[in-house]
Amino acid sequence: MTGPADILDRYRALGWRIAAAESCTGGMVMAALTDVPGSSDVVERGFVTYSNAAKVEMLGVKEQTIYAVGAVSEEVAREMAEGALEFSNADVTVSITGIAGPGGSEHKPEGRVCFGLAMNNKPTHTETVEFGPLGRANVRANSVQKALDLLKYAADMM
Repeated sequence: MTGPADILDRYRALGWRIAAAESCTGGMVMAALTDVPGSSDVVERGFVTYSNAAKVEMLGVKEQTIYAVGAVSEEVAREMAEGALEFSNADVTVSITGIAGPGGSEHKPEGRVCFGLAMNNKPTHTETVEFGPLGRANVRANSVQKALDLLKYAADMM
């Protein structure tokens, strides 16, 4: 399990900055990172793009993508992460879009969360995790931990 302080130390050593584009977690990744004193030299900015309009307006997600595959998709997670990279001074960005619950549907069940990880001069990584119907708080907490793990993965790649 990767902790925020460890990630900040790794990024600080690399001279990298982080941004996040969050939907279902509503800023919880940035909150976890900025809970650590001294995080301002690593944390660049966060985008809370809960609505589809915010994804389009703030991150440049294509309306056609949302219409074709829905907001909870690896395609939208990719565009969110790449948009956060474009519209920030970060070196690495992580994105989260999912169904925290309650609810969902047969095609997009509660607990499905899609992630994106974008870095300068690297291909964007996306993945989907099926956390299942753990309840809203648990899906969101697990999503934050997964995002932190992805940030650690990016640092490990260097």
